[in-house]
This record gives sequence, C-alpha cells and structure tokens, in this order.
Amino acid sequence: MSEVLKERNEMDPAYMWDLSTLFHSDDEFEDALEAVKASVEDLAKYEGTLTNASAIKTFLDAEYGVMLKVTDIFSYASLRKVEDTRDTKAQGMYAKAYSEVVKMQTICSYAEPEILSNDEETLNTIIQDDCLKDYKIYLENLVRAKAHTLSNKEEAIMASFAEALNTPEEAMGALLYADMLFKDALDSEGKAHEVTAANYILLQTSQDRVLRKNAFDSFYESFAHNNNTLTAVYAGNVKTCTTEARLRHYDSSRQMRMASDNIPETVYDNLIETVHARMDLMYRYVRLRKRLLKLDEVHYYDLYAPLTSGITDTYSYEEAQRMVLDAVAPLGKEYVERVQEAFDQKWIDVYPNKGKETGAFSAGTYDSNPVIKMNYTGTLDSVSTLAHEMGHSQHTWLTNHTQPFQYSEYTMFVAEVASTVNENLLIDQLLEKETDPKRRLALLNQYLEGFKGTVYRQTMFAEFEKEAHAMCERGEALTTQSLNDLYLNLIKLYFGEDMVVDDAVKYEWSRIPHFYNMFYVYVYATGYSSACAISEKILHKEENALKNYLEFLSMGSSQYPLDELKHAGVDLTTPEPINIALDKFERVIEEAEKIADELGF
Repeated sequence: MSEVLKERNEMDPAYMWDLSTLFHSDDEFEDALEAVKASVEDLAKYEGTLTNASAIKTFLDAEYGVMLKVTDIFSYASLRKVEDTRDTKAQGMYAKAYSEVVKMQTICSYAEPEILSNDEETLNTIIQDDCLKDYKIYLENLVRAKAHTLSNKEEAIMASFAEALNTPEEAMGALLYADMLFKDALDSEGKAHEVTAANYILLQTSQDRVLRKNAFDSFYESFAHNNNTLTAVYAGNVKTCTTEARLRHYDSSRQMRMASDNIPETVYDNLIETVHARMDLMYRYVRLRKRLLKLDEVHYYDLYAPLTSGITDTYSYEEAQRMVLDAVAPLGKEYVERVQEAFDQKWIDVYPNKGKETGAFSAGTYDSNPVIKMNYTGTLDSVSTLAHEMGHSQHTWLTNHTQPFQYSEYTMFVAEVASTVNENLLIDQLLEKETDPKRRLALLNQYLEGFKGTVYRQTMFAEFEKEAHAMCERGEALTTQSLNDLYLNLIKLYFGEDMVVDDAVKYEWSRIPHFYNMFYVYVYATGYSSACAISEKILHKEENALKNYLEFLSMGSSQYPLDELKHAGVDLTTPEPINIALDKFERVIEEAEKIADELGF
C-alpha cells in the first residue's frame, strides 16, 4: 500500500497555519460568537430611519462594524472546518457561525429596500453628501440594482432562506471530501495505491500509465455510483439560482451574478467565442502530448502525465519557498519582504492530512493575516500552486492595508489576476535559467498544463455552466443523462479527434466544487489572460507597468473591476487580452515542438 495520510493531530505544527490573528483558541472563538449576538440584534433598531445621509451613515458604520466581527468569526470556523471535514466539533462551529451570518443578513435585509424607497431626487442628494463619501461606490451599486431589489418583507424572506439554500453545496462537499470511497488502484507492478479526492490528480501525473488508468477507473466508478445523487444536488443548486434571478427580474441567473460586478454578459460570451476561434491550438497540444508520450491513442488519463521521462524532480517545501521568492523579485523589494513574512509567520497550512479538504485557497479578513490552505506534494505543480495562492494573499494584504473595510474585498472578476501573474513569473524565471532541453521541455509542459487548465478548461466549464442554467430556464429537466451528455460533448469539442474520449469522462462535471459558486469559473480564464498581458509588461519593464499593477492590487472594490483592469493596462471588453494569452500559448507549443524534433520524438 502507498503511504497513508496522517491524522490532523499527528501533523508537524511547524507546517500548519497559525490562526491566532483571528482567534487564539476555539474557546476564544466561542466567546466572540456569544458576544457579537447582541450587536447583530441591535442592528434592527435602525429600521425606519434611513431617510437622509446622516442616518444612513450611522447605520452603515454600525453594520460594517458588526460585519467585521462576524466575518472574523465565520472565517475562523470555515478554516477549522477544512482542516478535517470529519471533525464534528469544527462542523458545529461552522454551523453556528453560518447561522449568525444568516441572522445578520436577515435582520439587515430591510436596509437596502428602505434606502431605495427614497425618491430619485432624494437618492441623488444622499449619494452626493460628503458624509457618505466612503460609501459612494456602495450606494451607486445599490441604486444600479434598484430594479432588482425586492420589498423589505420579501428581502427578509430571501435572507432567512440563505442557510437552507446553501445545503446543495454543503451536501456536495460532504459527499466528495468525507463520504465517497474509492478502490485502491494497482500500478504496473501490482502495487496498490490509495485513491482519494485529495490525491487523484497527483496519481494522474504518474509516468506509470497502468496506474493512471486504474486510478481514473476507480475515481469515476465512484462518481458513476453517485451520479443520481450528485445530479439532484447540482440541479437543486441551479434551480435556486434561476429562481432567485426570476424573482429579482433578471433575464437570467448569469446576468444576475455578473451584474454584481457590473460586468456585461458580452465579456463572458467574448471569452467563449475567442477560445472557440483558437481551438486548433488545443488540438495541436493534444497531438504534441500523443507524440511525446509515444502513444498510439491518447486518453483523458494521459492529459496530466509528464511529457518527459526520467525527470521526476521534487522540491522540499523550503526549496519551494526560495523558488517563489526568486520568482516574485520583479514585483519589488516590499512585495518580496511580505512574501517572506508570510513564510515566517505561518500563514500557510502546508501538507495534506486525513479529512483535509482537497485543493488550495487563500483566505483572510480585514484585521487578520491572510492564510493559505495547501496540499503540498513536492511537485513543480505544487510549487506553482504556492506561488498562485501567495498572489491571492498579497492581493488581500494590499487591499486590506489600503482601502476602508467596505472596499477591502476585491471582486470575483479580478480575483485570479494576482495569482496567475505569480504563476507566469515563476515559469518565466525558471525557463530563463534552464538550458537542458529535456528539463526545459518539462517546464514548458508546466506552462502548457497551466494554460490548458486555466484558459481552455475553465472556459469549457463556463460553457457547461451557461448551458446548464439555460436548460433550467427553458424549463428542461437537469437529469443525469442531460448533464452527462452536455459535458461529454464539450469534452469532445475542446480536446478534438486526436483524443479518445472515455465514456467515464462524462461524470467529471459532478466533481467540480466551483459550479456551486455560480458563474465564477470564467474569471479564471479572463484573469489568466489579464495576467499574461500584465506579466509581459512587467518583465519587459514597460513604463509604469509595475507601478500601475501594484496600484491595481491596492484598489479592492473601490472601482468597478473593468476599470481597475484598465488601470493595469488590460481591456477585457475586447478580445485582445485573450488573444495575447493565446499567442503566448502558441509560442510555447512551437518551442516544445522544436525541442521534440531535437530530441528525436
């Protein structure tokens, strides 16, 4: 058997995150939760007073003051929960914290309808009042959404259902991370390897094709057995979103979700159309994989395999830290010092343990350090993930130290830019040093894999999500067959005729957690495209490129996201940034093909 993961209490504390900037202990969390309850309830007293600028400012100051405390409480409980999804104590903490979030939302649900009940002239006067200058963007967004805001009573009802309506996401997470079981996968020598949601992709990067295939079969066999349940859970999530959109008088759930960032739907459609027009590059990459792996047929379980044999470099976590520090050097001394601070002050939960949620993320609150959840395995991909999440954390740190609390949380639309700038800088820095053809090919493969996964794959996800919601809005049933067929057809479109499409691939949609954060996946592709353009400007020392980028990272939500990106030199209302990224993808493929020629493939 392969090495079994350790329990959380067996892990080395030196590689576990320090949550003390939130709370020093679970008992302190419980005390804070109990203490904030009266403050939450006290927010009800402002109802009926929101008729002038001074009263609105008094309410907003109070609301955001309480929200700051509630956010700390909820964040701490969320982080404790992902440490071990089987931990019933952490589950209980999360449930209590989430309940308080919903309670606050319910109590404050009167505020926006009440503010918007003022006549247009009064609203304009309120927005222009100097005492509300720190809330101007918030109020402008509020007025922009006036046609979609319900009555006080209706908003209270909607808010009260928030916890119940989160059930599909909770159910999916519990099934995937805690309850689903997978058969061990045998390698070419008959050795058994444990298959989990956490290590599946790592097994898919093995050079042992027998292991890759058996892990693939084991993994999707479990998803096939749970297909009906996962379909029902996801369909419930889609119906929730489409119903809310209809009640709020939006044309679609997609329009509703994108309206919050003031992003026109044309940006989403432009991404899909531009990627479709350059699909030949993905087909070319599949052919390159087939050639370098010397396969008669390339299957889905071959898509993560390393393109070069004999190079199985792994990196200790300490080596990964040095690599990330070197990579971000072009972003300036202060940026590098903050990254070092993150390492020194234990912002990062490094290694996987039993029950720990898969994947990686960065999180943090206004008055705490950002923190990073990793499942570090020592691969170059893990190093890249560390650089990626560090980009998020530095973005969070800069906004928290520049903007007032109400504008400190950057929008979803720009959320993936800082992370992928760091990924690009890491690969460019490693390529600059590497001269050995095989090792250089391995690095090019890392870039190509990142691009495939972030631009093509996330665009494919975006197209799946767009059509699944549209099906529901047309009154079509979201069944196992309709969702499986939709996904399978997209796989065929995005990977082309050179890949043999195994039937089990049709279940993959059901393991994507991001589908429960509706219409989020597309920002990975737009963010990556933006990051390509920005990193190129910085590396080529374009005038003011670094200055403008760091200013962009400090803007939070103080401007609309398209305007923030324009400040950084990227205009996503046009296909240009996406094509710039696709052009770079093509150049990397060309170099990989040349090296393949040199090496005699």
